[in-house]
Amino acid sequence: MKTESGVPGRWTVLAVCCLSLFLVGLDTTAVNVGLPSIGAGLQVGTRGLEWVVDAYTLVLAGLLISSGALADRIGRRRVFRLGLAVFGAASAACALAPTVGVLVAARAVQGVGGSMLSPVALAIVVNVITEPRERARAIGVWAAVFGASMAAGPVVGGALVSEFGWRSVFWINVPIVAVALALTAVFVPESRAERPRRFDGPGQLLLTVVVGGAVAVLIEGPHIGWDSPAAVAGCVVTAVAAAAFVRIESRRAEPLVDPRLFRRPPFTAAVVGAVTVFVALSATLLLTTLYLQDARGMTPLAAGVVTLPMAVAATVCAPLSGVLTGRFGARPPLLLAGGFITAGGLCLVGTGDHTDVRSLSLACLLVGVGFGFANAPITNTAVSGLPSARAGVAGGITSTARQLGSALGIAVAGGVIADAPPAQLTQAARPGWLLVAGCGLAVLAVTMAAPAAGVRRRPRAGAEPGGDKGAAHVRADAGPDRDTRTVRIRTGADPGRG
Repeated sequence: MKTESGVPGRWTVLAVCCLSLFLVGLDTTAVNVGLPSIGAGLQVGTRGLEWVVDAYTLVLAGLLISSGALADRIGRRRVFRLGLAVFGAASAACALAPTVGVLVAARAVQGVGGSMLSPVALAIVVNVITEPRERARAIGVWAAVFGASMAAGPVVGGALVSEFGWRSVFWINVPIVAVALALTAVFVPESRAERPRRFDGPGQLLLTVVVGGAVAVLIEGPHIGWDSPAAVAGCVVTAVAAAAFVRIESRRAEPLVDPRLFRRPPFTAAVVGAVTVFVALSATLLLTTLYLQDARGMTPLAAGVVTLPMAVAATVCAPLSGVLTGRFGARPPLLLAGGFITAGGLCLVGTGDHTDVRSLSLACLLVGVGFGFANAPITNTAVSGLPSARAGVAGGITSTARQLGSALGIAVAGGVIADAPPAQLTQAARPGWLLVAGCGLAVLAVTMAAPAAGVRRRPRAGAEPGGDKGAAHVRADAGPDRDTRTVRIRTGADPGRG
């Protein structure tokens, strides 16, 4: 079903999709706050608790791109509704879990459902809102919701755990899923690629091994030792699978992910930027939450309140970032993002055992501002690198980059404070906070090195775009039913662009 940008109701579609995004983002961080209560309730140690988080992350990261490709093929609304149903049912199973084994299994199923939500919802938005500047603003709203959900998770999770126990963190998902399913049935149109691409079984299998292996090694490496046989074997398997993936995909007529996409500096910069920004966000949340609870003795709710300015800043700045991206391109908001993340990280480096919590909130505010400015241009650049017919794959790529960044940030930040007693946690956390500042500098460096890629207006009727600029026009203007191969022939664009 083709839906033009001017059709009434497109912002309602955005709201419905943002609801699902909020659900996934909130669940990701809210569960972390409830881990001590889960451990006490199910009588499980630290390693079992880590798998409550890791089972979800591992499955989610491994299936994101495949779920996006499936949605492009069989229908985005269909896959989106399936994802909501699976996520809701798995959430209920988590809330009812009698043992940690059942909880971990249910979290893995939650990851399956979650993989069908974030990239597919983004693909729905991209295909409903097709005008480039309007799309950039919509992605700004999208980024605001995502940032707010991730950063607000500790506050919401802390409140739920304190008042109703850890099972409420999962029960809260069920009514939200029910509302989202009802709204989707009424407001969200079906869309798919007009010419479905062939199923790329080898590519999807190898990609799952690459992403799942990379996330597994990042999660387990700090605990089992990077030089342990299991960690070395995991790295080798991941590297071999990655090499095989690049070789096979570069030879397929219709690959799941065309390696030539990464020859485009703006697209590569967007993927690298997504990883870097989420390293900074996840490291900040983990280190600050542990510092406040373990070193300062705060309750989960009080710690969440201290970090609340991060959520507020991300919510306020992301729509503004979308407007800036629509008018001036990705570079200005990314420069602001890098500057604010750097400043926030440097403020955290000076944290001591008795630092005023207002200073900590200010540092979280700065990181939140940077995160808010970063998400919209990164996402907009990535989805503009593929035609709308493959928006599910584009959303999957950026979502996978975020998950890799989150896993890397947690692995590194967790590694620097491993085995540190509460009295020494502040000193042990300093390298992690330096990492946050370094991520901000990396965003600045990547942004300055990548060619500027602004959002262009539609070409006038009858205009014949040429060369690289023409290809950018077509990518911005491509509709959900456009045949990507025909578009390339008509414009002469590089096949590596979609």
